[in-house]
Amino acid sequence: MASPSPSSYFTHILSSSPFLPGDKPVHDESRSRMVPIHIVTNASQLPIEFLEPSPQSQIAIGFDCEGVDLCRYGSLCIMQLAFPDAIYLVDVFEGGEVLIKACKPALESNYITKVIHDCKRDSEALYFQFGVKLNNVVDTQIAYSLIEGQEGRKKSPDDYISFVGLLADPRYCGMSYLEKEEVRVLLRQDPKFWTYRPLSELMVRAAADDVRFLLYIYHQMMEKLSERSLWYLAVRGALYCRCFCVNSNDYADWPPLPPFPDKLKSDGDVIEEEILSVLDVPQGKMGRIIGKKGATILSIKESCSAEILIGGSKGPPDKVFVMGPVKQVRKAEAMLRGRLMDIY
Repeated sequence: MASPSPSSYFTHILSSSPFLPGDKPVHDESRSRMVPIHIVTNASQLPIEFLEPSPQSQIAIGFDCEGVDLCRYGSLCIMQLAFPDAIYLVDVFEGGEVLIKACKPALESNYITKVIHDCKRDSEALYFQFGVKLNNVVDTQIAYSLIEGQEGRKKSPDDYISFVGLLADPRYCGMSYLEKEEVRVLLRQDPKFWTYRPLSELMVRAAADDVRFLLYIYHQMMEKLSERSLWYLAVRGALYCRCFCVNSNDYADWPPLPPFPDKLKSDGDVIEEEILSVLDVPQGKMGRIIGKKGATILSIKESCSAEILIGGSKGPPDKVFVMGPVKQVRKAEAMLRGRLMDIY
């Protein structure tokens, strides 16, 4: 492991061991330990197993990004990496393209699992600003939805668990995150919050807080997910990474989607292929897709077992993204095109 510079910041992380009935609450000090927070401006400050991914040292890390209007057009300022023994705040604003280039093999590697909550915009920013194809993610937002489905609790369209909500759920963490609202207020007041240097103590702690519980939550979720759900998690995570990263070659240069597991094949399990479809919407016609107060698109979502997303103000504003089983995606496409053909 590399020898990072001495840290003046520390935080608590939770033990990654499975949480069992009767265990002490997760906020109990006996279930947490203190780790350093390192601010990274040079690749030499990062662990070697991160910089040089290999099948002999496969690892999972908590991952997140902060920036100004984080998307293809915004500015990626910080990448947070949570290891079991330390948190690294990769200062992209200071280290620039050279630092991201050093991190690129890890971010694209199959040997490093990146645990993140809702990876779509982070992936978009990495792809368009630095050419990074984020790969091998475990998206805790997707995992939460899959577990809810396994346990018979179906979510309604657009009912996605927030990171604050996930942290508060006692099945996964049971921690309040009141400080998040404080940072949200500051961001609304000053969108350039993440560009100021040196990083303030508030900035360091806010960045670390977004990743320091992710490995703990990851282990709780892995205990709950079935083999079938684990495959869905891998495929949907890959589709989420691609979602807003529209290119001209239909993602041919991206890593292939995870194959259907042989174990499930031998068990006779039948799962329909999952795909991502990008629908072009003529200029001025998005209103027909959305409908008054979102009623039209909500109706379509309720009629299909597919996920439908719109680029919105962060872009691309002229496209609709549909993810899910092939038949459901085709059904959604037909309904969306039908709305575009309607004459008011």
